[in-house]
Amino acid sequence: MRRYGKHTDEDDIRTRPGRRNTRPRTNIRPKHEDAAEGMVLTVDRGRLTCLVDDRVVMAMKARELGRKAAVVGDRVALVGDLTGKKDTLARIVRIEERDSVLRRTADDDDPFERVVVANADQLAIVTALADPEPRPRLIDRCLVAAFDGGLEPLLVLTKSDLAPPDEILELYGALDIPYVVTSRAELETGDAADRVREQLDGRVTAFVGHSGVGKTTLVNALVSQDRRRSTGHVNAVTGRGRHTTTSALALPLPEMEGWVIDTPGVRSFGLAHVDPSRVIHAFPDLESGTEGCPRACSHDEPDCALDDWVAQGHADPARLYSLRRLLATRDRKEGD
Repeated sequence: MRRYGKHTDEDDIRTRPGRRNTRPRTNIRPKHEDAAEGMVLTVDRGRLTCLVDDRVVMAMKARELGRKAAVVGDRVALVGDLTGKKDTLARIVRIEERDSVLRRTADDDDPFERVVVANADQLAIVTALADPEPRPRLIDRCLVAAFDGGLEPLLVLTKSDLAPPDEILELYGALDIPYVVTSRAELETGDAADRVREQLDGRVTAFVGHSGVGKTTLVNALVSQDRRRSTGHVNAVTGRGRHTTTSALALPLPEMEGWVIDTPGVRSFGLAHVDPSRVIHAFPDLESGTEGCPRACSHDEPDCALDDWVAQGHADPARLYSLRRLLATRDRKEGD
C-alpha cells in the first residue's frame, strides 16, 4: 500500500536525522543549589504534600530520581512553584539522606521491602489490652523493625478498662521499653493524650498498630481538631478492626515541638528485609558479650558466647531471653 502519491518529491519523504544532527545527551544533571527544603507530609497516587517553611505545597517527583521514592517524613529539596496556591505543582529534585527508616514487607517470604516512614525518632506501638485481644508476636515484630531501622520504641497500651496490663508489661519488662497505659474514659477526658504527649515532645513519632486498637483515635486526641482523621470500629464477629486510615500522614503537635505520623492499621508485619545481626545493637549490655561468638552466630545456638557472658553475671538472663525471642520472631507466624 502506497504511503505517498504518484508524484512525490524529496520534501514529501520523512527522513530520520543522523546521529551527527541530534543533540548529544549528557549525564550531567543540574545541582539545584537554590532548591527549597521541605518535609513530606503524605503521599497520594504520585502526588506528595510537602511542608515548605509554613506553606503546604503539592509536588511530584522529578524523573531524574528514577525509582527512588519519597515517603512520609522524608526531607526533600523542591523547585518550581512553591507558593502553595491551588492548582500549582512543585518538583522534588532531591531526597536527603535518611536518619532512620521504618520498613516492612508484605510477609516473610516477600523479598520486596517497603519504607513506611523516614526520619522518625520513635515508634509508638499501639496495642489494645482487649477488643481486639493483644498480639504479642506482632509487637515483637514491630520491635525488631524499630531496632533494625534506628527508632526507639514506645509501648502504648489502650483499653485498660477492659483488661489489666500486667501480663503484657511483664513480658516486655526486661527490654526497659517506656510505656503508657490508657483507658477509653481517659481518652474522652484528655488525660490519656496528656500522658502520651509527654513522650512525644521534640520528637517525630510514628504510630503503628493492629486495626481497631484505637491508634487513630489516640492520634486525633493529640492533634488539633481540624487535623483529625476518621475512625472505625471493631467487628463483633471477627474481632478485627476496619481499615479507616489508608495512607501515612504527618501531623504537627499543637503548642509543642514534635510530629506524629499516623500509619494505616496492619494485620501482618513481614521481616524478610531484616538482618538479625543488626538487632543486637539495641542490646548494648549484651553486645559486648558477642566478641567470643563464632562467625555468623545467630546468638541462639550451642556455641553462642552470650550464654557464658550472662552466666558470669555481666547481664540479666531475662535480657538474653528477650533478645532471642525477638530474633526468633522471623521464624514464627504472628498467631503462634
